[in-house]
Amino acid sequence: MAQKIILDCDPGVDDALAIAFAIACPDIDLVGITTVAGNVGLDKTTANALRVVEFLGADVPVTAGSAAPLLRQPMPAGHVHGEDGLGGAALPPPTAGPRPGHAIDFITDTVLAAPGEVTLVATGPLTNIALALSRERRLPGSVSDFVIMGGSASRGNVTPAAEFNIAADPEAAAVVFAAGWTVTMVGLDVTLQALADRPVLARIGQLGRLADELVLPCLRGYSDGGPAHSGRRGRAGDGTPVHDVCAVAYVAVPSLLGCLPARVEVETAGRWTSGMTVTDFRVPPEACNALIATAIDVPGFWDTVLACYADIARALG
Repeated sequence: MAQKIILDCDPGVDDALAIAFAIACPDIDLVGITTVAGNVGLDKTTANALRVVEFLGADVPVTAGSAAPLLRQPMPAGHVHGEDGLGGAALPPPTAGPRPGHAIDFITDTVLAAPGEVTLVATGPLTNIALALSRERRLPGSVSDFVIMGGSASRGNVTPAAEFNIAADPEAAAVVFAAGWTVTMVGLDVTLQALADRPVLARIGQLGRLADELVLPCLRGYSDGGPAHSGRRGRAGDGTPVHDVCAVAYVAVPSLLGCLPARVEVETAGRWTSGMTVTDFRVPPEACNALIATAIDVPGFWDTVLACYADIARALG
C-alpha cells in the first residue's frame, strides 16, 4: 500500500523535483502539499507548487502557510534557485489558487483524521511544523513518521556550520527537534552524494516534456550562489544535488539510506554556528531524538527516481 504523505516545502528547484517524484512514485500517496517561505517568498513558493502540480496533471491540494520565520527576517535564496524559484523552468502561471485555510490547519487536521497513517515530510524551513506543534500537542504521536531534508552532522552550506533549511528558521527547528518524536534527518551528509552528473543528465534527457520543460531547465538554473552557498553543487562541478528528492525517496524506499540514531540540538545563539544541527551519536538510546542519514545507495536512488520520472513522462507525452 502506498504511504500517505504531506509534503511541506518551499519550491525551490529541488522541492519542485521532489513534488514530481512524489506524484509519480507508486509507493507514495501525496495527500497534500503545504508551502512555507524559504527559497523564495511564500507567494512564489505557493505559485510554484501549483505550477508543478498543474503541469503534471495531478489532483493534489496545495495550502499556503507561513510567510516568515518565527523570530527572524527571511533569508531568501533566489540567487540559488532563480528569481521565481524554479531556475530556468518557464511553467505557465497556475490557473487555480491554493485551497482555503492555513498550512498548519491542513497538517493537523489531516494527520489527526488518520492517526498513524500519514508521514510528514518537510523539505523547507520548519516554521509550519513548529507552529503546528504549538497548536496540536498530539501531532508527534499521530504521524506515521516525520522526515526532513535539512541539517547535517558534519557541515553546512550557507555557513560552514549550518544548512539552509535549518539556518532559515533555527528557532522553529529547535522546537521541532524537541517535540518528543524521532526526526529522520536527511541532510547534506547524503544529499551531496546524490548528484545529477553527466550520465544522470543523459538519462533525464530521454524523458520528453518532463525533462525539457521541468527537470533540465530547473537543474540548469540552479546556481551554487557563490562561496556562501558552497555545497549546492558538487565540489568539482561534477553534478548538481537534488537535496529534497532524497527525503521523499527515503519514504518510498527506506533501504536507500543508512541511518544512525543520535541526539540533535539546534544552535540558535551561536555567533558562528547559528542554525547548526549539533549531532551526538554517543548518547544512550533513550536520549536519541533523531535518525541521521549517513549513507546513500546512489545508483539505487537514481534508478528509483528515474523509473518514476519515466512513468510520469509517458503520461505527459
